Amino acid sequence: MRISRLQAPAWVLLLALLTGAPALADGPLPRVSVASRHDFAATLVRLQDAVASNGLGVVTKANAQNGARSLGVNIQGNQVWGIFGPRFAVRMLGASVEAGIEAPVRLYIVESPEGKVSVSYVKPSVVFAPYGNKALDAMARELDSLFERIVAAVR
Repeated sequence: MRISRLQAPAWVLLLALLTGAPALADGPLPRVSVASRHDFAATLVRLQDAVASNGLGVVTKANAQNGARSLGVNIQGNQVWGIFGPRFAVRMLGASVEAGIEAPVRLYIVESPEGKVSVSYVKPSVVFAPYGNKALDAMARELDSLFERIVAAVR
């Protein structure tokens, strides 16, 4: 069965509800959202360690706090990390050069005004599903497992 880009979010939501997966956040694509038991700084350290221990790397970082600070504004913790690895990049590009725009897969780490921290991401299987490519789907399922393990480090 082939799932269209419009059907993928509904299937992910249904699967999450049936399996008791972490909460899904609002957005154009369903995001897995996990509450951290740690403060913002500790969450970042735990995520960095988990990314490395799972054989991936943080290849991009967007730090909204630093950007806001440059304007003289202080905001709560807010970062977007791009996570990927060379072995997955080679497989992805071998399956579909067009899919290269989807890498790296992002983690969004955000702190609420109350100091609560959450980590969210769109599952790689959802990110790569629209390409309808079996090799990409297999790679994305492997990344799904790695992202689950990475985010589990903050629970």
